[in-house]
Amino acid sequence: MLFRMYQRYAQNNGYGFEVIEYQEADEAGIKSCTVLIKGEMAYGYLKGESGVHRLVRISPFDASSRRHTSFASVEVLPEFNNEIDIEIREEDLEVDTMRSSGAGGQHINKTDSAVRMKHIPTGLTAFSQSERSQILNREKCLAVLKAKLYQKAIEDRENEKRALKGEQKKIEWGSQIRSYIFCPYTLVKDHRTNYEEGNVDKVMNGEINDFLFAYLKSQL
Repeated sequence: MLFRMYQRYAQNNGYGFEVIEYQEADEAGIKSCTVLIKGEMAYGYLKGESGVHRLVRISPFDASSRRHTSFASVEVLPEFNNEIDIEIREEDLEVDTMRSSGAGGQHINKTDSAVRMKHIPTGLTAFSQSERSQILNREKCLAVLKAKLYQKAIEDRENEKRALKGEQKKIEWGSQIRSYIFCPYTLVKDHRTNYEEGNVDKVMNGEINDFLFAYLKSQL
């Protein structure tokens, strides 16, 4: 549902939307996916979406029609700028190749070209299966890894500043940034800004600009 929400957001705002990797969960939904949203200031608008998102609804997969709560973690990274020097040594990489799998059709080309890459010193990983060429998927993995290392360096620096100020805060699975409630009432609430929207369908159709702007204003 979040995948569709961000896809609709991109369409509504004239941004490109490219699927880099897409893995279905065993029973339903998505296990993980990586997408590239292309457009002017896309990262600047969307960076506040990083965090845990909480969904409350009557599950269509429950024969008893009980209410379920589920969570999804969203990570937003800037597209890596090659003008910034991020060095990744070959010996620090663990690279696996495999057959692409996923939704198929418009999402994934099923070939033996998928690449999973792990940066051993940090444990950061990247996976790409959108290209037919293993070489191109490897390049995309490296680009994602560089973006993650760059983001990690920024976060480490911010954490050091907080530690010096005595403001150490943990980001945990239970500390959701936003809730999407379909039952027993309809409401989308951002827990950082307290901004609310009662029309859940509107939000799930990608109309999230008010949430984005509320978060950005709160950071001024």
